[in-house]
Amino acid sequence: MKKTFISLIITLILLIGSVFAKHVNKKEAAQKQTPMQQWEATPAGKSYKQWQASPAGKKVYAGEALIQKQIKDFTNMEAVVTSLTLPPGARLGFGIMVKIKGTDYILAFGPEKTGKTFGIKKDFMLLHSLKVNDKITIRSHHVSHAPKYAYPIIAGDYIAKGGKVMYKRVIKKGAC
Repeated sequence: MKKTFISLIITLILLIGSVFAKHVNKKEAAQKQTPMQQWEATPAGKSYKQWQASPAGKKVYAGEALIQKQIKDFTNMEAVVTSLTLPPGARLGFGIMVKIKGTDYILAFGPEKTGKTFGIKKDFMLLHSLKVNDKITIRSHHVSHAPKYAYPIIAGDYIAKGGKVMYKRVIKKGAC
């Protein structure tokens, strides 16, 4: 009788211990979520995930993949200017639309206005002379995307037309 009672108590202790251990592990797992996982659980994160899986999102990702090697190697990409303005509602600063390998891209340069005078940046003066159907050479270090835009966004780091450099982004020393 005594042995049976002791074995029941030991079994009960082991059972309670395992239940408690599982409860603690579940709590730790919930607390170890990364900020990205937490963001993905928000309405904005869910909307972004839906956009990624949509035909529009897949088209943008396919466009990025098409030029990824040239971006990585900072090599020339031949492009044709398709529009001198960005899509309505774009908030990327100065930019144009280009076609590379049959795919449309936004070529963004950043804010066009300078300081207090609100004049056009001197760097962009030659870019304003571009016309639709002009053939240009682009080099960039970065391509990105946003659900707001139906096109991949290329950062304009170097633009040339007919062998003449029209724009070259100056990288500040000590900057990231």
